[in-house]
Amino acid sequence: MDDLDPPRPAPLEIVDIVLEDDRWEDAGLPAMAERAARAVGEWLDLGEFQVVVMGCDDKRIAELNAEFRGKPKPTNVLSWPAIEFGPRQPGTRPELPEIEELGDIAISYDTCQREALAQKKPFADHATHLLVHAILHLAGYDHIDDQDAETMEDSERAILSRLGIPDPYLEHET
Repeated sequence: MDDLDPPRPAPLEIVDIVLEDDRWEDAGLPAMAERAARAVGEWLDLGEFQVVVMGCDDKRIAELNAEFRGKPKPTNVLSWPAIEFGPRQPGTRPELPEIEELGDIAISYDTCQREALAQKKPFADHATHLLVHAILHLAGYDHIDDQDAETMEDSERAILSRLGIPDPYLEHET
């Protein structure tokens, strides 16, 4: 950048939080979601965007999983992109949406807690990873095939590394 170029404004992320389970307040979901959104926004150079994150329990996420995916069981995180992404070559990065509202996320305290304990990870690291994962879904990333999964996981690793969070996939491989 030379002296004539105006400074580029920092991206502004807006994370709206809906707490259906008070344990998320104690766990710091608002700060975790903001941190994850900021990191993804900077990594993807998204500029201004908005994400809604709902912190819930297993009962609620099981209802949502049944309604939207036909799977009547709890899961750790769900995401609903604001737009439908078109097909792309497997393993390539998606074209970034030119919208401010990326979509919605639901994350279950119960499942996150169980997984973090089982994987011997700090709860905040695991939940932040799941939020990064979900925000990448909102930006068009997916893991339907092996090449796309590798692209998405590489992005997650890079983003989490910037946050000082260890590679969540490496820990599973050992």
